[in-house]
Amino acid sequence: MLPPAPSVLRLTCVFGIASFSGALAIRALDPAAAELGREFAVTADRIALLSTAFSLPFALIQPVLGPVADATGKRRMVAFALLILALMLTLCALAPTLGWLMVARILAGAAAGGVMPVTIAIIGDAVPMAQRQVAISRLLVFAITGQIAGGALAGFLMGFVGWRGVILGCAAVALAAGIFVLNEAWRGGMREARGRFDPVVALERYRDIIGNPAARFLYIMVAIEGALIYGIFPYVAWLLLERGLGGVAESGLAIGGFGLGGIVFAIIAPPILRHAGQGRMVMLGGALCLLGLGGFGVAPSLAIAIAAMLILGVGFYMIHNSIQTRVSEVAPQSRASAVSLHAFSFFSGQSLGPILYGLALSGLGVAPTLLLAGLGLVGVSILIGRRPA
Repeated sequence: MLPPAPSVLRLTCVFGIASFSGALAIRALDPAAAELGREFAVTADRIALLSTAFSLPFALIQPVLGPVADATGKRRMVAFALLILALMLTLCALAPTLGWLMVARILAGAAAGGVMPVTIAIIGDAVPMAQRQVAISRLLVFAITGQIAGGALAGFLMGFVGWRGVILGCAAVALAAGIFVLNEAWRGGMREARGRFDPVVALERYRDIIGNPAARFLYIMVAIEGALIYGIFPYVAWLLLERGLGGVAESGLAIGGFGLGGIVFAIIAPPILRHAGQGRMVMLGGALCLLGLGGFGVAPSLAIAIAAMLILGVGFYMIHNSIQTRVSEVAPQSRASAVSLHAFSFFSGQSLGPILYGLALSGLGVAPTLLLAGLGLVGVSILIGRRPA
């Protein structure tokens, strides 16, 4: 049964702030790719591994965090994950070498893994399936805004405070959000049952979830989606620089355009779902992804590159939000575990994406690589769209 509107609104605001803070650092280093390469005297492909260093531990920690959150409390998990994330981001900002930065980035990724996936499970617990996709899309506005700030604002602020100052700012925001969520829990506004983590029970839950064909299908699709979409991000700054379209600030605007596409999706999602349905919306998302990647690959100006990234963002969230909504219902009694497996698959794909893009870009060139990635996303969207929800 749907909780009273103020309860849903409060949950959305509280955990929206948490999602914003957890997402802020994900793309914050992407606009600094060229600057980091110069500072540490390394090539683009090595700097691109900083993206993998965040996303891979984010993925690998999920099988542990999901059942722990189910057993001991999803809301407590989010609060403590944010506090640990703040500490790890501080270590990133203090990094004297690329190796130090890589290790701190790995630890930050693991901490961030306890934020966004768990907030989706919290919304899944509170909102019935009929209204859930719209509710999750609203939660995503906070996370997307965090990514915009981490991309666009980071690119702008790096000219004043450098990449270290930007990461320290991300740490401060995560600390404030962690204290805020923890205070909400201590005030009793978000009480939830305490339990004990039992690894045997956790394994049984995972066996049941993976035994569900619908769940397996969604996890495979989201892994492919993650690789094809997010693999390009560490190369955005380099591609713009090579074509003379800008540097750090301009790459931040392009990445911000992708995030803005997510906000556009959140605005247009309710009428599209009403009139076209989820399946057609997913397939439309695949077509937009092809248009966005292809447009960025041949963009002759910065304005067109930003517009292409915005289109890519709209298409991506049409696909991804639909997958998230379906995943939230594959195991209602173990929702955090099911969503964590989804995040594991998604970020595993993200961690492989920069490596695959690096190989393809060096072997095929920019336009063919982005065209193939776009066609892959069209295929994913057709498979999902034709499958009953």
